[in-house]
Amino acid sequence: MTTGPLRDEALAGAFEEQRGRLVAVAHRMLGSRADAEDAVQEAWLRLARQDAAAIDNLAGWLTTVVGRVCIDVLRSRRAHPEAAYDDPPPEVVVTEDGEDAPEDAALLAESVGLALLVVLDALGPAERLAFVLHDMFAVPFDEIGQILDRSTDAAKMLASRARRKVRGTPRPSGEREQRAVVEAFLAAARHGDFEGLLQVLDPDVTWRSYAPHGLVVRHGATAVAERARLGAGTSIIARPARVNGRTGIIAWRANGKPHSVMACTVAGGRIVEILSVGDPERLATMHLPPCPPPEEAEREGAER
Repeated sequence: MTTGPLRDEALAGAFEEQRGRLVAVAHRMLGSRADAEDAVQEAWLRLARQDAAAIDNLAGWLTTVVGRVCIDVLRSRRAHPEAAYDDPPPEVVVTEDGEDAPEDAALLAESVGLALLVVLDALGPAERLAFVLHDMFAVPFDEIGQILDRSTDAAKMLASRARRKVRGTPRPSGEREQRAVVEAFLAAARHGDFEGLLQVLDPDVTWRSYAPHGLVVRHGATAVAERARLGAGTSIIARPARVNGRTGIIAWRANGKPHSVMACTVAGGRIVEILSVGDPERLATMHLPPCPPPEEAEREGAER
């Protein structure tokens, strides 16, 4: 007969085998690594209170629990949207332009791209769960229906509706076009060129800026251009970089300390979404490249 400690150890081991997959599921559901870890931890706490011998399919049971926890979180966000202002920003992975180190590739593969987050945020909680679980993790519709307390056919309809919404969103531009658009944005911002900024910003662009005091959201090309041109004539040094696998921007202060990181989503030749992080504590965890020498930055600006 198996003793209690040994049984608990075996259960913990079985759970750890599932942890990576569960975190990946929750991450894509919630868009936040911290929230994903919390959801998986809640699943472990619930598992510890269960009679494990009565669970026929541990992987399925854990997926169900994590799915329901994520649904509760998403519904709570919709009911209390002001709570989003206290959330940490989505993961931002930065690599120097031209870098392609294996460890960076692994980080990028693990991160949820900004464009995907924007698309998933447009889905309702049930649609998001059906789409993520079935289309990204191949969970059968009958299991998804059980998580949602709906029929298998209803789960299929939710996933189908989510796919139509996803297909209806603008497709991210290719790398070369991304680079050209972001460089044009940078050049216009450096010179305070309001009309130039409007030309590269989508009319419905959204800029989410995470500063030390919290989140600031600007909607529309006019509001974003007004804010971007404030940097003209300052001592800020900015240059393109790869952010979340696409062309973004790193900026440094005159003293060489990081000022901000921007992740840009480009579609249809214009910037449709900007996420920027200017919180020094957050920037300190990103392992950003050092500020280029002033003469190098000036030369790059002149060339562009």
